[in-house]
Amino acid sequence: MIGLSPSIPCSKARSTVNISSPFSALKYKHSCSLAKNHFSFVAGQCFGKVSSKKMLIAPVKAAADDVIPSIDSALVGLPRSSIVGVLGGGQLGRMMSLAAANLGVRVACLDPAAEAPAAVASRHVQGHFRDAAAIKKFVTTAGVTALTVEIEHVDTHALEAVAKEANIEVQPTPSTIRIIQDKLLQKQHFVSHGVPVPGFAKVESVADVQAAAQKFGLPLMLKARRFAYDGRGNAVVSSDNAEDISAVAARLGGFAAGLFVEQWCPFEKELAVMVVRSRNGHVVSYPLTETVQQDSICLYTETPADVGAAAAIRATEVAEKAIACLEGAGIFGVEMFVTKTGQVLLNEVAPRPHNSGHYTIDACRVSQFENHLRAVLDWPLGSPELIPCVGLGAGGGERG
Repeated sequence: MIGLSPSIPCSKARSTVNISSPFSALKYKHSCSLAKNHFSFVAGQCFGKVSSKKMLIAPVKAAADDVIPSIDSALVGLPRSSIVGVLGGGQLGRMMSLAAANLGVRVACLDPAAEAPAAVASRHVQGHFRDAAAIKKFVTTAGVTALTVEIEHVDTHALEAVAKEANIEVQPTPSTIRIIQDKLLQKQHFVSHGVPVPGFAKVESVADVQAAAQKFGLPLMLKARRFAYDGRGNAVVSSDNAEDISAVAARLGGFAAGLFVEQWCPFEKELAVMVVRSRNGHVVSYPLTETVQQDSICLYTETPADVGAAAAIRATEVAEKAIACLEGAGIFGVEMFVTKTGQVLLNEVAPRPHNSGHYTIDACRVSQFENHLRAVLDWPLGSPELIPCVGLGAGGGERG
């Protein structure tokens, strides 16, 4: 992408508008987006104020020339009778529901919360996505014709049963969700398929952690195998003292809860790629994104990532290789590290829309949420092409 400038020409008014945002310290040559509370502008819809330096904004041509560029022409004549069931009704379910409305597709969400975020944008059935009976009842009463997830911590055995009994598509497949639910199993699966990851080891005792410290050195990351996200379920082991290790393990629920260790990775940047695969095997990758973290939570993303060409190509290759060894259709969020030596290592994969792909709502021709639905329904995938967009944090800009 040609660099963004603090002075951005508005295509409709043929005038220049200054923009001010929390990103003024960043290099303005990317599309940027906050994961939360973000505002945006596209060509002809500008606001805010920043500095005197001029740069130009222009779209990036994605590498996928064979995807469908036009929403209208791609979807003409496709049936709108489908009801997509979504296990989970959080923010991702809400965004998925909004994307479905634009496609003319109905969505029903299963979530235990009475006021789930997705409830305002879709049919909401109250029930737990880890309750087999609730899942089966949900599919029947909501008339679900295809089932997907916005959270991976679901009952995969119930998904297998309902796919067979109700004769519906479940995407991604329950077997893939089961692999990704368990982060140790996920690592083992990727290593067996030649995907590069940091060193890791299963640990069931203090002695196991001490042995890993001997092998990998200190510090180590001690991680929960399940239900870990946004920094939760991770803790640093900085000593091989038995009491110190026991205390760290206790913070994660103890060894009985299921833990593993990961070699400390002194990365230079954290990257992510959203990869979507249709039911017929067609794969489309979104632009490489840098995720900027604060307290292990994504603060904002910078797209396309400011990395060298070789690292960018390698990161997309690693992401696509990881998805190639998983079954099923839908969007996958692939998170990676780039080390100071330029090595690209896979961190983890999410079998659903991901916060590192929120920028696609405003900054891409077709968002991750719409393409996820297209994939699940076996519709043609849309273009991941970037369009002009900048995200401003709440209160980060002023009109003028």
